[in-house]
Amino acid sequence: MKEDFLHYIWQHQYFGKTALATTDGAPLEVLRTGFYNTDAGPDFREAILRVGEVEWSGSVEVHLRASDWHRHNHQHDPKYDQVVLHVVWQADVPVARTDGTLVPVLELQNRVDLRLLQTYEQLQRARHPIPCAPFWRDVPEITKMLMLERALVERLEEKGQEVLQVYCGYGNDWEQTTYYSLLRGFGFKVNQQPFEQLAKSLPFHVVRRHQHNLLQLEALLLGQAGFLADAEEAYAQLLQREYTFLQHKYNLQPLPRHHWNFLRMRPANFPTVRLAQLAALLHQHPSLFTRILEADAVKKYEQLFQAPVSGYWQKHYLFGRASKAASKGMGKSSAQNLVINVAVPILAAYATNTGDRAYLEKAITLLEQLKEESNKYTRLYGELGWQAKSAADNQAALGLYKRYCHLINCMRCAVGNKIMKKNSPAK
Repeated sequence: MKEDFLHYIWQHQYFGKTALATTDGAPLEVLRTGFYNTDAGPDFREAILRVGEVEWSGSVEVHLRASDWHRHNHQHDPKYDQVVLHVVWQADVPVARTDGTLVPVLELQNRVDLRLLQTYEQLQRARHPIPCAPFWRDVPEITKMLMLERALVERLEEKGQEVLQVYCGYGNDWEQTTYYSLLRGFGFKVNQQPFEQLAKSLPFHVVRRHQHNLLQLEALLLGQAGFLADAEEAYAQLLQREYTFLQHKYNLQPLPRHHWNFLRMRPANFPTVRLAQLAALLHQHPSLFTRILEADAVKKYEQLFQAPVSGYWQKHYLFGRASKAASKGMGKSSAQNLVINVAVPILAAYATNTGDRAYLEKAITLLEQLKEESNKYTRLYGELGWQAKSAADNQAALGLYKRYCHLINCMRCAVGNKIMKKNSPAK
């Protein structure tokens, strides 16, 4: 058993109330359970209780054993002086506040219905990656739908917080934050790390000064990535001369070429091509953050990331290696990936930063309009009968799995809650 089970029991008051009393025999009446606290301090705040003839207002702390109070050093922490009830499974020792006054204790081990405990333990011991798999089909569809919607919003808010950390680190500059997010996204999975290193080693203020010149942008990006050091082909040598000048001007230190991964990749996804696409995008959209805020349709977001590359890269995947003439602009599926992993988190971050939830709704609408692509998370829920229909469903499944199912955090999940409630005795 974990404490989350007792949190659940206390919050929903799923325990016997007959002759309810503290361990020292004082009659106990719960007038308000309090609000669950996810920050530091006692587990439930603003509870109201009647112990004996006295009504108390304060916090409730929950532990498996009363002695956990001492193990966590609450007896020396003034934050726990406001605790008016210690709810435990087993009351093995008395506990006191910093001033030595005893804290009333409620022991639950003989007051909880065994069916409830058995259901909880079945969820905890589940072998399936989705702990509630045996119960999933018995849960009302509306419960699952609302939980997935909640998981989607929580995931977007979490991704938005990651962007806000970058935003704060870059002096509250949204365009620079977008630049970093864009480069990170351009690495996709295979080259994400070197693209992040590129974003850190090539400052945005340098890029911004040369966004009007596509040749200089290519020189900066490909040179800083380490692809121009041994240039032999004429176009590469032209870029190298530009980069050498800019390198000295801005004191740049290029990345080692071996950081980049070409193995088992289609030529269209080579990092050289991605860097050429990135240069074209930065050249065409010097105020990308503003464009992300203002775009009003999925197609326009896709077009943001599909700027046509320079003539050289329309015929090459690598320096000195010609290919059949074809546009090397960003493909639709890759552009949609950037919408999901760059534009959507930026919209979510901006919504949190400004308090304007319209941008969060815009992010959700974008995801709902993008095609679903099956992944291991949607397949797990698909095995249980739920089918993803959009990128929003994909993100919801990912959020539900990582935040709840993978952590066996069933007590904080509406689906797990419904399963537990079905086996709960009447209050």
